[in-house]
Amino acid sequence: MYRVIQWSTGNVGQYALRSIAVHPELELVGLWVHSKDKVGRDAASFAGGEPTGILSTDDADALLAMDADCVCFTAAADTRMEAAVDDLCRILEAGKNVVASSPVALIHQDGLGPEVRQRLEAACQQGGASLFVNGIDPGWANDIFPLTFTGIVERWSSVRIQEIVNYATYDQPDIIFGGMGFGGPLDNDNVFGPPGTLPLMWGGTVRLIAEGLGVELDEIRETWERAPTPFSFDALGRTIEKGTCAAVRFEVQGIVGGQPRIVVEHVTRMHDDVVPDWPQGHGYVLNVKGEPNLECRFDMYDSTGDTALAGTGLTATRITNAIPAVCQARTGFLSALDLPLVTGKGLLDESMAP
Repeated sequence: MYRVIQWSTGNVGQYALRSIAVHPELELVGLWVHSKDKVGRDAASFAGGEPTGILSTDDADALLAMDADCVCFTAAADTRMEAAVDDLCRILEAGKNVVASSPVALIHQDGLGPEVRQRLEAACQQGGASLFVNGIDPGWANDIFPLTFTGIVERWSSVRIQEIVNYATYDQPDIIFGGMGFGGPLDNDNVFGPPGTLPLMWGGTVRLIAEGLGVELDEIRETWERAPTPFSFDALGRTIEKGTCAAVRFEVQGIVGGQPRIVVEHVTRMHDDVVPDWPQGHGYVLNVKGEPNLECRFDMYDSTGDTALAGTGLTATRITNAIPAVCQARTGFLSALDLPLVTGKGLLDESMAP
């Protein structure tokens, strides 16, 4: 059994707690929370299920002094990148392996530049620990998924992975209404932040695919566009007024030989009926152009049929299911290219209908 400390109880953290509870090789031994009003609660109060006896704490020093094999780090990092890297270094230096869903740029070791890579690698070596940052997107859907399919073609000319999701149930208002600008004016010049933010967040994914395919990138580019809603509707407790932004489409392109050869694309709506001529779906579409051409679609939805919540859950289970492999891996800062195949071994639930 691998002893696990869960670090945060937000959207992804709650799913991580659920996943740890049912995984036959994992045992929850500690729980860190940020808010004072969450301290002292049983882990089950955040994720459901029977009481665990594991009470939440904001005492990081006490948790890091515990006998534990791994920390599952799901704390928010988009607006506190430097602080999140500091947290990761502290945990690694304490000798704890880490699987993390953030910062997402660290899907690839060079995602935040050589200085951060060197800091994290040094922390791994000091603590004799390993770090693996992943999720569903950035993560499995645009690293292992496309890389696996390129392994069956004779040759390829481009790889495009497309996320198509309605975010109306994604309970992150700061991202939805702030970073992405839904419900705001169409002339907002930024998507997710100032120019360069998209390549920062998804550039690690493009670099990882390029490394896996053995190609050198000339550069990473971004393109984006917004679309208005022709009607007003409510989402996440707010009204998105007619004429305001209700859909965003962007690409992060890996340029090789002057051409976009590796592309991560997002088509994000707040209502399914907005811009119906944009690609439709509830998950991911992979296109590999080459010989032969390949197209593969996988849709995702949870037990209620919700796509966005399914994606949140998959972000958590991608990293929790990887804990045994990460604990067995070499010391150091890892990417998906460094791990063996992670499967659903031991996760069969015979109480569920086939």
